Amino acid sequence: MYILYDVVDKVATITLNRPETANAQNSDLLDELDAAWTRAAEDPEVAVIVLRAEGKHFSSGHDLNDDKWPKPDDITLEWIIAAESRRYLEYSLRWRNVPKPSIAAVQGKCIAGGLLLVWPCDLIVASDDASFSDPVVLMGIGGVEYHGHTWELGARKAKEILFTARPVTAEEAEKVGMVNRVVPRDQLDAETRALAEHIATMPPFGLRQAKRAVNQTLDVQGFYAAIQSVFDVHQTGHGNALSVSGYPILVNLEEMKAKIR
Repeated sequence: MYILYDVVDKVATITLNRPETANAQNSDLLDELDAAWTRAAEDPEVAVIVLRAEGKHFSSGHDLNDDKWPKPDDITLEWIIAAESRRYLEYSLRWRNVPKPSIAAVQGKCIAGGLLLVWPCDLIVASDDASFSDPVVLMGIGGVEYHGHTWELGARKAKEILFTARPVTAEEAEKVGMVNRVVPRDQLDAETRALAEHIATMPPFGLRQAKRAVNQTLDVQGFYAAIQSVFDVHQTGHGNALSVSGYPILVNLEEMKAKIR
């Protein structure tokens, strides 16, 4: 319903297809996305995976109006941790560890939960109008569930975008190494496709081992342990919100959206 999938010349293309909501991620979209990643990972004809999105923006983040969430007064911390452990933390880590190269093609806004889709990818190609932000401090939370911030941006830049809720431009992201290439918007798909096709000509086992070497190095440096630890820090934000009647994280959603437009 929300994900398109095709394979051409050893490149699997996974497309977010909910442009009317700027590809907001409800539970069904994330489950379909995980299934598409699994399909590509298990297909011996696929050498490279491309993640892209239809519409003006890559993703506006998690859909906090998801009809599979309980009503605000019925939400418990136990429910939140179970739901977010699966769809936000487990999914992102699984996509990161798929033993095939992956490339995210990002246009327009990539907000909060959108980062959980692109940071697990091995490479990021961004259009010149792309921006990346995590404004959830406005909701009383210290950052999204998958804390790639410090690893992707460096400590001080990570603190800056969290403290101010401002977006990082594609040019800034390229300078700090979060983005590999910045290209004109009308060339995003073509440039990403050319890169994917070039990588697909490389020996598959060599690609797998190269990816494992880099990811294992990050894990030895503490990446995996930090991701798990900061997920727990994230949950203290939910715990604080739940102590206030009505769960204001959801109640104040429209106010937060207005501030980041």
